Amino acid sequence: MSEAERLSDVPPRRLAWRRVVRHAWFAVYGLLVLLPIALLAIYRYVPPPVTPLMLIRLVEGEGLAKDWTPLDDIGRAAPRSVIAAEDNLYCGHLGFDWNALNKVLDEADDGRSRRGGSTISQQTAKNLFLWPGRSYVRKALEAYFTVLLELSLDKRRILELYMNIAEWGPGIYGVEAAAQHYFKKPAAKLSPREAGLLAAVLPNPRKLSAGAPGAKTSRKADTIRRRTDQLGALYDCVPEIAWTKNPSPEAQE
Repeated sequence: MSEAERLSDVPPRRLAWRRVVRHAWFAVYGLLVLLPIALLAIYRYVPPPVTPLMLIRLVEGEGLAKDWTPLDDIGRAAPRSVIAAEDNLYCGHLGFDWNALNKVLDEADDGRSRRGGSTISQQTAKNLFLWPGRSYVRKALEAYFTVLLELSLDKRRILELYMNIAEWGPGIYGVEAAAQHYFKKPAAKLSPREAGLLAAVLPNPRKLSAGAPGAKTSRKADTIRRRTDQLGALYDCVPEIAWTKNPSPEAQE
């Protein structure tokens, strides 16, 4: 019996549902597989024009200050501080820091306050493709997009994307816009102290301010600054910020 003959015996209502399911499957496949892969192929070379988070905040009435800056022109202080603060094993993992994640889960089981366990790769995937929130669906999609990101781009490009799309305050995206807003200077001229302050507010940039830090943020910035001098070869996957035995005067400020 041919396909057409088999279908002729199926009730019209069931045929309609089959078409709906088929179209829905193609739509989901396109949104979750084809579109992200196509976008990552483009973002390998082209800056993302906007992210879902930027659009959501814009609709909520916030501004949109961003200024894409190549990693070569950002300087060493800010990227080094961000890695030291957010993901000091960045160069050694494939998107997930399982030790940090296990600690988060242990703290949750013990009823202690939860901390973030996301890597820079995870945060980049989230910022590129997803909305803000903590639902299990969003976290599952974040993990999936993180795998795609690590398979599609190298560590240097992922870091470059993150430094340019991370939220640093209401309506402020990317380290260049943040440096101009808080310190009135380009990112390339940030001192290690200023870069440490920017990195210190990343967990909660909508409530903390790098330009007017509280005592806790200031102490955290000092810790980040010390840590940047201790990571050594853990920066080596990004040549522009790689550790050297004879650091530049900028790194010693």
